[in-house]
Amino acid sequence: MEELRTAAEAVRQQLNVPAFDAVAVRALMDFIEQQRHGIEPAAREGVVNALGCFLGECIIRTYGGRWETNESGLVGVQLGAHTFVRPFVHVDRQLTHGLAESVDGFYLSVPDRLKQQPAPRKTWIPVPLPPAFRRPHAT
Repeated sequence: MEELRTAAEAVRQQLNVPAFDAVAVRALMDFIEQQRHGIEPAAREGVVNALGCFLGECIIRTYGGRWETNESGLVGVQLGAHTFVRPFVHVDRQLTHGLAESVDGFYLSVPDRLKQQPAPRKTWIPVPLPPAFRRPHAT
């Protein structure tokens, strides 16, 4: 995932921020707001990817975690054992919806996400089946 860190560093330099931190995320939020109406549709995916790398690296360096590909093949940041966040989605949301879906709000929500416990796994409840639905026993 070195390419993600390289892309994040390029964005950090472009935004002219000294670190991957809360101040940098606010600068990212402002940048997205300034640029979001002028991004050509053909360039949007590349913009989302680059800015998502930067947001993800800010999350990793502030809250810990690492870049991972989950079981569905999605790339994001794994935080602890149970929290997987997708910074690319949140960049895309701000590009689409503006400050109502700001990357800063998402970034600030990460500590609460880390406190949440995973939903308990469902267990199968044995239900008696009518004889017609029962599997025959092996003999």
